[in-house]
Amino acid sequence: MADAARPSIAACPACSAAPSAEALAERDVAVRDARIALSLPTIHCSACIAKVERALAAYPGVHEARVNLTLKRAQVDAAPEVMPQDLIAALDAIGYEAHELDPGTIAATQTDKAGRDLLMRLAVAGFAAMNVMLLSISVWSGAADATRDMFHWISAAITLPTIAFSGQPFFRNAWAALRHGQLNMDVPITLAIVLAVITSLWETSLSGAHAYFDAALALTFFLLAGRYLDHRTRAIARSAAEELAALEVPRAMVIRDGAEVQLPVAEVAVGDIVAVRPGGRMPVDGEIVSGTSELDRSLLTGETVPVFAAPGQAVSAGEVNLTGPLQVRATAVGAETSLHRMADLVAIAESGRSRYTSLADRAAKLYAPGVHILSALSFLGWFLYTWDVRTALNIAAAVLIITCPCALGLAVPAVTTAASGRLFKRGMLIKHSTALERLAAVDTVVFDKTGTLTEGTPELTNMGSHARADLQIALALAEASAHPLSRALAQAARGAGITPAKVTDLTEVPGYGTQGLWQGLRVRLGRASWVEAPHATVETAAWLSVEGRAPQAFTFSDRLRPGADEAVRALMDAGKRVILISGDSTQAVEALAARLGITDWLAEALPDDKLSRIEQLSQEGRNVLMVGDGLNDTAALAAAHVSISPATALDAARVASDIVLLGGDLSPIAQALDTARAATRRIRENFRIATAYNIIAVPLAVAGLATPLIAALAMSASSITVSLNALRLR
Repeated sequence: MADAARPSIAACPACSAAPSAEALAERDVAVRDARIALSLPTIHCSACIAKVERALAAYPGVHEARVNLTLKRAQVDAAPEVMPQDLIAALDAIGYEAHELDPGTIAATQTDKAGRDLLMRLAVAGFAAMNVMLLSISVWSGAADATRDMFHWISAAITLPTIAFSGQPFFRNAWAALRHGQLNMDVPITLAIVLAVITSLWETSLSGAHAYFDAALALTFFLLAGRYLDHRTRAIARSAAEELAALEVPRAMVIRDGAEVQLPVAEVAVGDIVAVRPGGRMPVDGEIVSGTSELDRSLLTGETVPVFAAPGQAVSAGEVNLTGPLQVRATAVGAETSLHRMADLVAIAESGRSRYTSLADRAAKLYAPGVHILSALSFLGWFLYTWDVRTALNIAAAVLIITCPCALGLAVPAVTTAASGRLFKRGMLIKHSTALERLAAVDTVVFDKTGTLTEGTPELTNMGSHARADLQIALALAEASAHPLSRALAQAARGAGITPAKVTDLTEVPGYGTQGLWQGLRVRLGRASWVEAPHATVETAAWLSVEGRAPQAFTFSDRLRPGADEAVRALMDAGKRVILISGDSTQAVEALAARLGITDWLAEALPDDKLSRIEQLSQEGRNVLMVGDGLNDTAALAAAHVSISPATALDAARVASDIVLLGGDLSPIAQALDTARAATRRIRENFRIATAYNIIAVPLAVAGLATPLIAALAMSASSITVSLNALRLR
């Protein structure tokens, strides 16, 4: 008890503040923890999120895993010994494709700051407009003299800070245009708002009867509503070039002094020997110096059949090593790799799309100078008539306010929102603000093959021609391999109720196939040359060899995506030119083109070839719709007049495209073109409605008959009419 009651010796402040050895160790471990970012192109619902997060969290060493469905990414906090390849394999085991991203290149989560900013400014403008409108109703109802002046000053106190805050998007855009000697729709809007406020302050200071505070706030509110609608119709698109850069492998296993050392790719030099394990992606361009395997080049070339890899063969960054360990001598690193050059192609192509001039901008070129000239003439005419600056300025402000820039400002976003909602119900998400306008002008449609017209997965086509015993042997061999053809064979055989034969001594020979012993006989499943097949097949095939018997082929084809046939036929019936461009082999592309009735096709096309073909069609005066899903399509997607990618596409392809196809069915593509043409007609109708209102209202303003009440009613009526016309699209 005495010991317990004895006060402890006070520790010195420095000792108390210093962390213990255990705390330092814990902190050091936390610092060393790995943060791994994975791209998950095939997830599509909340059930996918739950399965992926459970699988990742269950992996030893993983502390936390979070999945973002919108970005189709997973962010994993794990112990340093956990490798991205391990997590990719764990997800592959439950049926989800995954690719490593460099978390230093792109943020794992991004907030919609622009949307929140617009919404906040809209809310402030709406709240202020309601309060000032209540005060204005009191003035319109007969408040006079000191009471009227008090209401006007209260309105001014509400309006000035509100306009200064909520009107910033218009002020910034107008200043940017004027600074470069140009006019856009925000210039007359800004002038109308500023002139309305200045005129109202002047009138209020002189105890005038009329003030335009309510009109200025209503104008700001309506236009912010249109701006926010426009923003919400599309996803916040990030640069496709950044997405491509993030797909580059961030780390590489380099052989130094006979040992494997993990280094950042930035530290790999030309001439270094890089070890690439099965399932890993190539971090550099190079030449194989040791090992045999097969390479999956589908991400870069679209070629569905894996390519045999042996010493002396060139490889490119981004290719996936499938079956055997390889050692590669680096010939190009960093910005010199083929994957990085593809990112540069995309960046160049994206810059070209920005040259498109929207209908709203074209209307602004005519509308803005017309309104300014009319307002200036009104000011000059009334000043010469009355020699009263106050009267002339009031009428000039009324002309600017009543000429309905809010109706013109709503003309495009109101239609775009209605059309986007209609297409969303059909499984299409519009990302870009001018995508509908560009889609309406399409006369040529270019399709990629693998992953776009087809599902990109092989399908066994001749199972019925094989004996059950042979299928059992093939299934046993196929289940011992991760090769895409083996997986397809195993899936088909299991689906048909086939059980595997008892095959022992199963081994996979990298680059060739799988072999084992069945009832004392050597059995093999793999390449034609390995099993000594007497002839090759035109179709993609895996060959089964049983010792003492002739080899037999299991043939595969790429499964057609649902709605592909209907989409191509509908586009051709509508008079569109349909072209198939693919990096796949000539035989595969020719067979698919014949199956779909496409006469114009190009096979074995590299990313540069696809981009060149799109640019050639554009130079011929054609407006091209590009539909693609792979890395090899990103430059072409960005360069096309308008582009579509499936939701299952890689991040880079989805970001480069203007429209995302949410479902697996391609048939809505033809309907989207019809909707886009209807939307463009509605936009032009809205411009005509706004013009008609101006023709009616402008004489009233110029004649000096446009009171603030008339200005507010005209603006509201034109805005509501434009919105109702847009809703006809639904």
